Amino acid sequence: MNWYAVRAIYRFEMARTFRTLTQSIASPVISTSLYFVVFGAAIGSRMGDIDGISYGAFIIPGLIMLSLLNESISNSAFGIYMPKWSGTIYELLSAPVSSLEVVMGYVGAAASKSVLLGLLILATARLFVPYSIAHPFWMLCFLLLTALTFSLFGFIIGLWADNFQKLQIVPLMVVTPLTFLGGAFYSINMLPPLWQKIALFNPVVYLISGFRWSFYGVADVNVGISVAAILGFLALCLGAVWWIFRTGWKLKT
Repeated sequence: MNWYAVRAIYRFEMARTFRTLTQSIASPVISTSLYFVVFGAAIGSRMGDIDGISYGAFIIPGLIMLSLLNESISNSAFGIYMPKWSGTIYELLSAPVSSLEVVMGYVGAAASKSVLLGLLILATARLFVPYSIAHPFWMLCFLLLTALTFSLFGFIIGLWADNFQKLQIVPLMVVTPLTFLGGAFYSINMLPPLWQKIALFNPVVYLISGFRWSFYGVADVNVGISVAAILGFLALCLGAVWWIFRTGWKLKT
């Protein structure tokens, strides 16, 4: 394992984040804070509890997951797309660096940035809404697994995209709607029976449900199913990345 190469890619990607702190960190934190102000303080004070949890506290896991999914995908996709766009990816492919080391560098940096952002949003939420974390270990596990999985997914999107517009198609038109419809602002048990069954086809439901369970010990679906869902998607993304590097799809053309 060429750890020097992994560290070089990782440090380069992390340095890019700290050069653009306003866009990479401050903007998502401020945007999420506005959700806390509007939904947590203004609207939440007029709504009843959900499963014995105040509305402002109830939406915290969903809002963190919303930012985590979008930032994981965007950071990783942009990180690998830029070498493709500038042509420097051929230097990377010809260097004595394996595909595993390339993925570890880019995906590791994207996941690190997303986890850092998630923790910052969690700390910011304390300024607006009181909350508790029933299972801190599992909260960190869900945070890390989600960031890693969707950073891998973003890596695949970055390889697939051939222009800057395509980088935003999946986060804006797929992931964000699925998150809003996945119980970020409500419990799916509040839906009519038919829509509860339809909601179970939304994969983001399992992520938000498991993450919320780690906070308050309540979940819309079984926690074991949530863990299995995210591990299954992680395995799918790993298989897709392995196939891409094995065949050279979108890398050598």
